[in-house]
Amino acid sequence: MAARKDAAEAVTRISRALSRKVDALEFGAPVAFVYNPLDYARAPHERYLAFARRGVDALFLGMNPGPFGMAQTGVPFGEVAAVRDFLGIDAKVRAPRSVHPKRPIDGFACTRSEVSGRRFWGLMAREFETPERFFARGFVWNWCPLAFMAESGANITPDKLVRAEREQIEEACDDALRSMVKALEPRVIVGVGAFASKCAARALGADAPEIVTMLHPSPASPAANRGWDAEARKALVRVLGR
Repeated sequence: MAARKDAAEAVTRISRALSRKVDALEFGAPVAFVYNPLDYARAPHERYLAFARRGVDALFLGMNPGPFGMAQTGVPFGEVAAVRDFLGIDAKVRAPRSVHPKRPIDGFACTRSEVSGRRFWGLMAREFETPERFFARGFVWNWCPLAFMAESGANITPDKLVRAEREQIEEACDDALRSMVKALEPRVIVGVGAFASKCAARALGADAPEIVTMLHPSPASPAANRGWDAEARKALVRVLGR
């Protein structure tokens, strides 16, 4: 229990430091709105961080928050129903400082389902049955905590930022990832999507543990729509023996 408390306290410090760093960054066109759920959704986010343990088998690494997932709940791949029903988290979410009218933050009152989160946590619920069994083996972290939107409301992923902005995000997020790996000591990094794997390889360099790529559950991926569960389970078998 003490080791779990120490890990949770460590990742909470990392999260708060990262939140402060990215809050100080500035972004220009095509980015019009930036959401930082580590700040406005801190209550559910830090309840999630309490699941962290040192010495996990796998650190699952996502890219950045989805508009109806972590942007609403503060939890990586945090589709509302999955966070409430599987993880048992439901807490107050404040509004960001500036909100796009097409992308409101309703927190746990959000009625839109984030497909990626429903697929990801749905698989973990079926495979592990309880959060305690999952978090005894793994943890999930998003490389970048920010959600970016264009004036139209369209989602902008970190790889689409202009070079100077991408480099400043990389500096902050790579440093946080290195700290997370030091705190959790995972045996394997599982990049949920190729982008996340590339981020892990760049940030960790020669000190990286084994890096495995899992197909991203996004509905924008034809491969994921053809059968994400089956492909993702192959990665689980490889990494966790399930």
